[in-house]
Amino acid sequence: MLFKDLPIQKKLMGVIILISGIVLLVTCAAFFTYEVFTFRQTTTRQLSTLGEIIATNSTAALVFDDQKNANEILAALKAERHITLAGLYNKEGKLFAQYPAATLPGAFPPLPGKEGYRFENSYLLGFQPVTQGGKHLGTLYLKSDMNAMYERLWLYSGITVLVIIVSFLLAYVLSKALQKRISIPILSLAETAKAISDRQDYSVRATKLSNDELGALTDALNQMLTQIQKQNLEITSFNQQLEQKVTERTNELQLANKELESFTYSVSHDLRAPLRGINSYTKILEEDYVDKLDNDGKKIIEVILRSSKRMGELIDDLLAFSRLGRKEVTRNDIHMDALVKGVTDDFMLISVKNNIEINIQPLLPAVGDQALVKQVWVNLISNAIKYAGKKTKTLIEIGSYPKENRNVYYVKDNGVGFDMKYYAKLFGVFQRLHSNEEFEGTGVGLAITHRIIQKHHGEVWAESKLNEGATFYFSLQTI
Repeated sequence: MLFKDLPIQKKLMGVIILISGIVLLVTCAAFFTYEVFTFRQTTTRQLSTLGEIIATNSTAALVFDDQKNANEILAALKAERHITLAGLYNKEGKLFAQYPAATLPGAFPPLPGKEGYRFENSYLLGFQPVTQGGKHLGTLYLKSDMNAMYERLWLYSGITVLVIIVSFLLAYVLSKALQKRISIPILSLAETAKAISDRQDYSVRATKLSNDELGALTDALNQMLTQIQKQNLEITSFNQQLEQKVTERTNELQLANKELESFTYSVSHDLRAPLRGINSYTKILEEDYVDKLDNDGKKIIEVILRSSKRMGELIDDLLAFSRLGRKEVTRNDIHMDALVKGVTDDFMLISVKNNIEINIQPLLPAVGDQALVKQVWVNLISNAIKYAGKKTKTLIEIGSYPKENRNVYYVKDNGVGFDMKYYAKLFGVFQRLHSNEEFEGTGVGLAITHRIIQKHHGEVWAESKLNEGATFYFSLQTI
């Protein structure tokens, strides 16, 4: 845009001068066009009149074949300085007399042209018939240059340039004086808006300088500022109340966290003590009185030991899940290949099964807390081994792929899988999709995995078909 980034004052002056200049140029162009048109008509009419006069005076010379008289008549045209050629043709169409006398015959048309006057190659040409009593005696040929028109156009051009210069100067002076009536109120509004933007002070008011549209705009701006100031006061008051409520809720949350820590300690200490007693006395009963128990008694002892062991695992998992919520996440570069290799090597070392095959694809590095991410891998790989353990051969595939600005990792097994209609329960605490008789577990591992990935601002999900295996995915930030 021509005036896009200019100040409002220069825009107004530029618009006024531009419009004035365009109007002036259009007016001058129209004037020039009219002048050329009228001058051509006037010149044609004058030459036609001159031709009629000379043709009338030349009748006698043609009738009496007086070439000398004819040349004298044409010689009178020297008073017309714009006549460059004149020739008199007899009725046979031969050149009878000419002006100027020294002009070569080749400069004249060989035969008279069509009667009338016309413009050709910057000249006005005319063929005027010479008649007497209705009898054609010959033709008069006249050729006039257009220097008179050019001289007048040059004069008009000089006058036009002078007028344009004076007009532009006048437009500049007037626009500089008149634009202030428009620009000053606008500049006042702009300065008010800038002051409000810079200082965020909505108590500022714009000064009303007129009762026109700009005055109405000023009133509207001031009303808007009043409303904003009122809303800011309300927001400030609300924020103060909100801060007070946040402080109160924070204190309540801190108190609740302390109570939770006390509860965690109680679970860890108070529940474990009687559990250890039950387990110890049951083992004593098993070792010292086994010969006095029948088969049902021995089975009851086994149930008590398994139940106490399971309860201990539940307590450990519950404590781990509780501590995870308070743990701060550190972020470092994680080389997944080495991390997963270490986890799988540990599983293969302690596993009593020989039918496990783990295929590890090249893994992309990520950013996160290495200890927590290792726990994710431990949970997912142990689940894969557990739920595929009843297969003839346990097949596990571990891999990764990039997705947008994240890396996605997966653990795929050929185990029993699960029904996707129960997917909503999958990552809940103590939620299990298989009974404890089928597969041992507490139902906390996937909940811990979900919590860890959430703390890394990632996602965890799964896909499965019953008896066709399952695939667990999680995403982490790329390096």
